[in-house]
Amino acid sequence: MKDSFSNIIDSNTPVLVDFYADWCGPCKTLAPILKEVKEELGTAIKIVKIDVDKNQPLAARYQVRGVPTMLLFKEGKQLWRQSGVLQKSDIIHIINTNK
Repeated sequence: MKDSFSNIIDSNTPVLVDFYADWCGPCKTLAPILKEVKEELGTAIKIVKIDVDKNQPLAARYQVRGVPTMLLFKEGKQLWRQSGVLQKSDIIHIINTNK
């Protein structure tokens, strides 16, 4: 039986997962950038935020060692991974390249 996270990343629409923590400064920098990405791409992307402190088993499953860490999934497959803050244009380019 699949867990709810697996059901989310199995989407035909690319899913950008942001592993973050409330205490993380760079995560706070990334949050409004991801909001702008969502506003620009609309339904072409799903963005899911995962608090590593509240979801430690999920963070461990994907070997998240630092935050923020972004993973891009489509149809359950991980297509891309990056730790740290990226600019909006870079994130959009990565999403468009991996459609």
